Amino acid sequence: MSQTLMPYQHGIRARNALWAIFFFMGVVSMGWVPRIPEIKEAIGLTNSQLGLVFIGSTIGAVLGAQFAGRAIHTFGTKKVVSGAVLVMPVGLIGMGSATTFTQLFLALFVMGFGYANLDITGNTVAVEVENLVDRKWMVSFHGCWSVGAFATTVLGGSIAHAVDPRENLIGVGIVSILFFIPLSRYMLPPDLDNHKGDDKDSSAKIPLFAKETAPLWWMGFGMLGGLIAEGSASDWGALLLKDSMGIGKGLNAAAFASFSLAMIIARFSGDWALTKFGPAAVVRIGGFGGALIWGSAIAIAVPLSDSHPLPAFIIINIGFAAAGLGIGPMFPAFILAASRLPGIAPGVAIARVGVTGIAGYFIGPTITGFLADLFSLPVAMFYPVALLAMAGLFSRVIKD
Repeated sequence: MSQTLMPYQHGIRARNALWAIFFFMGVVSMGWVPRIPEIKEAIGLTNSQLGLVFIGSTIGAVLGAQFAGRAIHTFGTKKVVSGAVLVMPVGLIGMGSATTFTQLFLALFVMGFGYANLDITGNTVAVEVENLVDRKWMVSFHGCWSVGAFATTVLGGSIAHAVDPRENLIGVGIVSILFFIPLSRYMLPPDLDNHKGDDKDSSAKIPLFAKETAPLWWMGFGMLGGLIAEGSASDWGALLLKDSMGIGKGLNAAAFASFSLAMIIARFSGDWALTKFGPAAVVRIGGFGGALIWGSAIAIAVPLSDSHPLPAFIIINIGFAAAGLGIGPMFPAFILAASRLPGIAPGVAIARVGVTGIAGYFIGPTITGFLADLFSLPVAMFYPVALLAMAGLFSRVIKD
C-alpha cells in the first residue's frame, strides 16, 4: 500500500484515522463515568475502596506506557496500535461485568494498560503526521477525544433510568471494537513511521536520571498536575453532585458533561491558541485560571446547594467548565514539547513524559477517594484543584 500512495496522502489518511481513534478512546475510557455512582453502590464500595479500585488502572497505565515507548521503537506504531485497540474495550466490558472489588480492580488494570498503550502510540503517530504534512493538528486530535468523552457521558446519563450499567458498558465496548479494528489499518506504514529502530540506536536508550533527560521529568510533573485534575473531575464529579449536593441520577453527570464540553472548545481552538500565544502561556493561564475558578465554584456551590439548588447547580457547572478550558490544551502542549527535545527518540520521550502524566490521571482519583473519607469529598476536591495550579507553574519548562 505504501507504494501506491504518496507520503502526503498517507499522512492525510492517518490523520483522519487518528481523529476517529481519539474519539473512540474518549468514548471507551469515559464510558463508565456517568455510571460510577451506580457501580459503586451495586458493589458496596466506600469512597476509600473506590479509590483503591482506581489503583488497578494506575498500575496498568504505568506498565502500558512503559511498554508502548519501547514497543513503538522496536515494532513501529502500526503494529502497536493494532493490539492496543483491542485491549481498551475489553477492559470496559470487564468493568460492566464486574460484581466484586477484585473483578473491578482487574478490569480497570486492563483498561489502564490499553489506554496508556494506545494514548502514547496515538500521540507518537500524531507527531509524525504533523511533521509529514507540515500542519498543526495535535490539539484537535485531543479535541476528538473530548467529543467522545462528552458523547459517552451524555449517553450514559440519558439512558441511566432505562439501561443498567452492565448493558451500557458492554454495548459501548463491543461497538468500539468493531470501529477500532479497521481504523488501525490506516496508521503510517513502517517506511514513513520513523519509529522502527534497532538496538544500536542510542536515541531510544535514555538514562532514567541525567541532565539531558531532566526536562522530561519536569514536563511529566506538569502533565501530572493537569491529568490528576482531569481524572478527579471525571471520576468524582458525578459523586460530588450526588452525595454532596443532592443532585439525582442522570443530572449528576452534568458536571463532567460541562467539563468535557469545555475541553472540546479548548482543544478545537487549541492549535490556534498554541500558535498565537505560545504553549507556555496557554498552559500557565489555563492552570492558574482554571484552578481559581474551579476551586471558587466548589467552595460556593456545595454549601449553597441546600438552600438554592438551581444557582448552586449552575455555579458548579461553571467551575467544572473552567477546569476543562484550562486543562484542555495541557496534554498536547507537554507532548509536543517532549517530542522536540534533541537527541531523544520522540516515541521514547513521549512515553517518559506520558507515563508520569498518565499515572497521575489514574492515581489522582485514588488519593481523592482517601481524602474524601478522611475529610469530605468537597474538601478532597481541592487536592486536584491545587494540582491544576501546579501544572500552570511547570509551564516554565516548555520552550515556545
